[in-house]
Amino acid sequence: MAALLKSLCFLIFLVIIGIARFNRVDGAGECGKSITPDREAFKLAPCASAAQDENAAVSAQCCAQVKKIGQNPACLCAVMLSNTAKSSGVNPEIAVTIPKRCNIADRPVGYKCGAYTLP
Repeated sequence: MAALLKSLCFLIFLVIIGIARFNRVDGAGECGKSITPDREAFKLAPCASAAQDENAAVSAQCCAQVKKIGQNPACLCAVMLSNTAKSSGVNPEIAVTIPKRCNIADRPVGYKCGAYTLP
């Protein structure tokens, strides 16, 4: 009887584990399934001075990367607010102005990025 009870408990345990694995979601983050905002932030290295000083010129390389990443506004926002960006001295209030400073016509005007709104 004890062996039957142990077997039944083990079977129930396996069913619960199976259900938990089945209901698991392999969701994508803001920037895609295997791309983290911190990793994407490295691509915005040409924007470093422009993200710290609103009067600094924005390079063509910076604008190209912002346009590419900005196709997904949630990703661009996550990158601007990432730990990598913060540790690099990025000022989010200035960083959110870069798409406008690059004259990106299809930028997400009014998009809320944390406490900031894209102009």
